[in-house]
Amino acid sequence: MMNAVRLLFLALLMLALTASQPAAGQIPDLKAGGPVPTLAPLVRQVTPAVVNISVHGRVREDNPLYRDPLFREFFDVPRQIEKEVNATGSGVIVDAQRGYVLTNNHVVEGTSAVQITTKDGRQFSAKVIGRDPPTDVAVLQVQNPVGLKALAFGDSDGLDVGDFVLAIGNPFGLGQTVTSGLVSALGRTGLGKQGYEDFIQTDAAINPGNSGGALVSLRGELVGINSAIISPAGGNVGIGFAIPVNMARKVMEQIIVSGRVERGRIGISLKDLHPSVNKGLNQGAVIAEIAADSPAEKAGLRKGDVVTGADDRPIRTAAQLRNTIGLARIGEDVKLTLLRNGAPFTATVRVAPAAGPSSALAGPNRLVR
Repeated sequence: MMNAVRLLFLALLMLALTASQPAAGQIPDLKAGGPVPTLAPLVRQVTPAVVNISVHGRVREDNPLYRDPLFREFFDVPRQIEKEVNATGSGVIVDAQRGYVLTNNHVVEGTSAVQITTKDGRQFSAKVIGRDPPTDVAVLQVQNPVGLKALAFGDSDGLDVGDFVLAIGNPFGLGQTVTSGLVSALGRTGLGKQGYEDFIQTDAAINPGNSGGALVSLRGELVGINSAIISPAGGNVGIGFAIPVNMARKVMEQIIVSGRVERGRIGISLKDLHPSVNKGLNQGAVIAEIAADSPAEKAGLRKGDVVTGADDRPIRTAAQLRNTIGLARIGEDVKLTLLRNGAPFTATVRVAPAAGPSSALAGPNRLVR
């Protein structure tokens, strides 16, 4: 019986491949001189906007000897030591006229000199105009930008699991490298990397040195900034993460205006929604507590309300809403869509200054940047 099924399958496959009119998704008949499937035109279009970054500087870090009480008592070891940094990473030109480059904070943190190299081998000096460690985003500005090409912004909120993407960067300092894959998952949090997490997960090969590089859609648009991988041994195993470009863009806009990101708050604590408890709802964030005299209280929000949307975009998790509020500008109004006892309603809340960035717990896997 099994052999008969296999023979039927092979017969149907041969019939499909020999059909006169090729169907969608069919393997092309290369012998007939037809076009060969390739992403080369797309790659030629987008790669000039991705740059290699070389950094030099000094950073202070905890002295491991200071943890030993005997060393502290008898050798007077310093609590921190200075370390020279020479590293490579990647970046994306997003404004060719003004020379703005998006990259990761951890690529340029603690550096005194930054040099970028374009695909055609030209080198430029760049300065760090602002960094935001909680989102791991940094913005550089190229000195005397001439002949640069920028990559157009896409909409990371429009991504779906299964979309094809390209990852472009400078892995292991080898030079510009292009890999391809799928969007494996969206809204990844709890990785223990930064305070604000809403990662795009992809199986496009990402390795150390790819940090700060571009995650590109097949439309040739920037949809993410490659940031980290989970790896037991430090190399790619098909689990990479990128910062959604919508988040990176909001951070960049604040950095360009004021050199830093001002955190917002509305005075609520959140927890993820559990469908079994909340009448079968499968997405949203539950308001666990409301601070007295806070913007949320003034807007009429109550403990137990379920937030299902913010500014006409769906809210899937508590982390996603926390990111939305934390990245909103101080004084900006956020329109929330909520459910209370199953009844929908909306509320507009004005964002107030936050006391400081949120923190994240360390994850169980090895995260490589």
